[in-house]
Amino acid sequence: MPLLLTGATRLFPIIGDPIIYARSPEFFSASLQARGANALCVPMQVALGSLEPVMQALAVTPNVDGILVTMPHKFEVTRHCATLSETSRLFGAVSVIRRNADGSWHGDSQDGASFVKAQIDQGATVTGARALLIGAGGAGSAIAIALLDAGLGELVVHDIDERRMTALVHILNERNPGMVKAGPPDPTGCDLLCHATNLGMTANDPLPVAPELLTPALFVGDVIAGHGETALIRAARLAGCKTATGDEMVRAVQGMMVDYMLSL
Repeated sequence: MPLLLTGATRLFPIIGDPIIYARSPEFFSASLQARGANALCVPMQVALGSLEPVMQALAVTPNVDGILVTMPHKFEVTRHCATLSETSRLFGAVSVIRRNADGSWHGDSQDGASFVKAQIDQGATVTGARALLIGAGGAGSAIAIALLDAGLGELVVHDIDERRMTALVHILNERNPGMVKAGPPDPTGCDLLCHATNLGMTANDPLPVAPELLTPALFVGDVIAGHGETALIRAARLAGCKTATGDEMVRAVQGMMVDYMLSL
């Protein structure tokens, strides 16, 4: 159904830096329109230092009903939320926010649920599995919780920021005692490799794991979207691994985001 832009069109910006690779303006706009909503997702390039005035302006723009949040804003945007979901309260990051009845913002993270759905949709078995998660930021934290909620057997977390890694492992072990530990970027003995950093957004980025550690028994999931076949996904496929890409993760979240934003 073609979108008829009118004064009644509702707006759902996606903010990030860089924003050029975001697929949500295309996918989420189509999903909204498929539900019959006169609504549009628009990309906004917002540097970290410009977040405050942008959020203030969006807050007082009444036809902005919600905001999609991507790197590097997932932690900072929580300061602008009057209420948060249990998951976002736990680790202090959001990926989507919508209006409360009083016009304030309610924040949630759907990165975890969409990542896990994409893995399962592409053939991964999560229940009882052992996973290596690389990246303990906003997306990685949400993915960790979603994996554990889906019945994961054991989770190993790695991040180059040791303080962030240690903090996430502590939070997760309070919630799921004895099931999470910190470790090196080595997926040996794991069933799943879950990549949740920004490595792969530029051509010269190193792989998050050494390619010789990838074996056909390993399922590899990547969060990087809008870049086609990333170097990690290419190396995994060459090694005979099944994979789930960042674009497949974006597609997996569409129905959840529409329900959330339209409060269904």
